[in-house]
Amino acid sequence: MKKLYIFDLDGTLLDTVADLGNSCNHVFAEAGFSTHPIEAYYKFVGNGIAKLIERALPADACTEENIEKLLPPFRAYYDLHSADDTKPYDGVVEVLEMLQARGVSLAVASNKYQAATEALVRKYFPTIKFAAVFGQRDGVPVKPDATIVRDIQCAAGCPDNADALYIGDSLVDLNTAGNAGVEFVAVTWGFCPREQLVENNPAYIADSAEQLKALLFDGE
Repeated sequence: MKKLYIFDLDGTLLDTVADLGNSCNHVFAEAGFSTHPIEAYYKFVGNGIAKLIERALPADACTEENIEKLLPPFRAYYDLHSADDTKPYDGVVEVLEMLQARGVSLAVASNKYQAATEALVRKYFPTIKFAAVFGQRDGVPVKPDATIVRDIQCAAGCPDNADALYIGDSLVDLNTAGNAGVEFVAVTWGFCPREQLVENNPAYIADSAEQLKALLFDGE
């Protein structure tokens, strides 16, 4: 067992793509931009809200001015609708509960803005006592920068990289773990196609929560 388990949020613990897509479509429609089917948002998510908006905007409207203009109404709408269709992936709550029962430290590392990250964790994982819940914070570089992992290690009192494990669903997460020097488990039920994860040679792959449990609790 490791001492610290760091989980990505969107695509790893929670299926959030519908609420993210609906929120983006709402503000785009209000601003007169074309909208997208929800399935298209799997390609847009993963690097924070500003990057989501940038990727979803039409090429001829993708300007810093438009992104900055759309961010406040997006956050206002998403704050009210972030739990309309969002749900935990099958089995992840049990994984968290099993880890917590063993007395290890748990944490969340997300590129979602901090207020929404905290709100979703409170709503969907009320029984889990996380050592740290960090989203996108002002003045702090986003993943794949390793700062968020370092901050979590500090908050959890677990500075040794060998004692930490990062679990995520995307190449952003894989690169974050690599930049931080901690082991990584790629889960394939999220937003990134399995073949993309496989091509980048993660140390471990889990296709289901049952497989993740087998990896984490092997030999128990």
